[in-house]
Amino acid sequence: MARLRHLFTLLLLLGCLNATVAQMRNKMVMQHGRLVLILDTRTSKNEIDSMLIAGGVTGQTAEMLLKGDYAAATKNGWNVKAKKNIIELDRSLADVNESQQLTPYLLSSNMYKSNGRPGYPSEVAFGVNSFANRVSVHELPSGLTRFFIPGNTQAKRVLLSGNFNNWSTIKGIMNRTDSGWVADIRLEPGKYAYKFIVNGNWTPDLNNNLLEDDGLGNNNSIYYRYNYTFKLAGYQSAKKISVSGSFNKWLELAMRQKDGVWETSLYLHDGIYLYHFMVNGSWITDPANKMTQMQNKQLSSVLLLGESVTFKLNGYTNAHKVCVAGGFNNWDADMLQLSKTATGWVLSYTISAGNYQYKFIVDGQAIADPANPHQITTDGKTNSFLAVRSNHAFILKGYSSAHTVRLAGDFNNWNEQGYTLEHRGDQWVINMRLKPGKYLYKFLIDGKWILDPGNKIWEQNQYGTGNSVLWIE
Repeated sequence: MARLRHLFTLLLLLGCLNATVAQMRNKMVMQHGRLVLILDTRTSKNEIDSMLIAGGVTGQTAEMLLKGDYAAATKNGWNVKAKKNIIELDRSLADVNESQQLTPYLLSSNMYKSNGRPGYPSEVAFGVNSFANRVSVHELPSGLTRFFIPGNTQAKRVLLSGNFNNWSTIKGIMNRTDSGWVADIRLEPGKYAYKFIVNGNWTPDLNNNLLEDDGLGNNNSIYYRYNYTFKLAGYQSAKKISVSGSFNKWLELAMRQKDGVWETSLYLHDGIYLYHFMVNGSWITDPANKMTQMQNKQLSSVLLLGESVTFKLNGYTNAHKVCVAGGFNNWDADMLQLSKTATGWVLSYTISAGNYQYKFIVDGQAIADPANPHQITTDGKTNSFLAVRSNHAFILKGYSSAHTVRLAGDFNNWNEQGYTLEHRGDQWVINMRLKPGKYLYKFLIDGKWILDPGNKIWEQNQYGTGNSVLWIE
């Protein structure tokens, strides 16, 4: 990154920042007290939209820019210049009440793509932090996470930038202390990439051993916000105790004794894991966990992380066996068996966050959940639909006389069978779990496509009928 920054500064001094250079990649530059966005109209709309959001250009979309509509940007104080294949937006940092950086530097859209977005659960199965001379990131009793960079007491300004604030170059201002700089932020459990900006110069955390390629030939520091602690009571005279499991390919993680309990903390993705403890060289299951499973002639404890979901099937009291199968268990028709009740069948099961299709298997016959109005049809097969830890509700008000309302978009390849919405009072609703990013969608009312009347953000499509636009942060 230092090499790119020095090259960029040299180009500024030579006055050679022309359209040819700008076309290489969308860029966000801070120089001489101004924030500058350089957008190549030949790149994807999603990439341009991402840079607009990162730069804080509210109300402006790529679709509007490509049409020559700059009203939203200019209304918010941005100057807009359009050249061949290039649109440049600039704005004084004083307008956003932020002091300017001392040295010009550059962020490219490649940085955003390489690191994705944070969140829970992270895409990795597990994570354990590793610090060198001192712990530079730790959790506070208040629930906040404190980042610390030692020294640099003569610096005029230090910022904390990472995927938790869209790699902002104007947010994340750190506070000076007698021994360095600190910033306290609130993080959900998960994996986070970050850097420090000292007087305009980017640097990873030198006390953090965990590094990851930033996509520009340098490294980001990595921090895991923990969400689980393995504990084993007793065994106070043991010399060494560790835990291993399917989450880390059975590698041993050392445990430490605290108040008579051996423990170790880590980040764990939602899921189903087998694990066991090793006490002085001998494997044991977790005595505090009654759930066990035999695999490869080895008895292990079972850990379930996620949301508890209760599956119910009313009736079918004459059936001999009822199971549930879906994307959450690789459609294993025999794995999850429901218990019989006086009125039907029931099973509680822990599932990780996500969108799933499922069916009941009644004496070998697959059926959709008759109590669930949410369905999706693919290749002529209809399954029930379930969202675990949903983070967005699609809502269509009115249309009470419609027989069926469905949802389709780029998240399901515009399948016209779509997701079936539930009719609740005067509105149609379906909840979904969506990753951060941009989504295009429409409703189908009895087979007729319409834009979302409750969403003012839309962009034109190749058919001239438009698509509604949803951003998940």
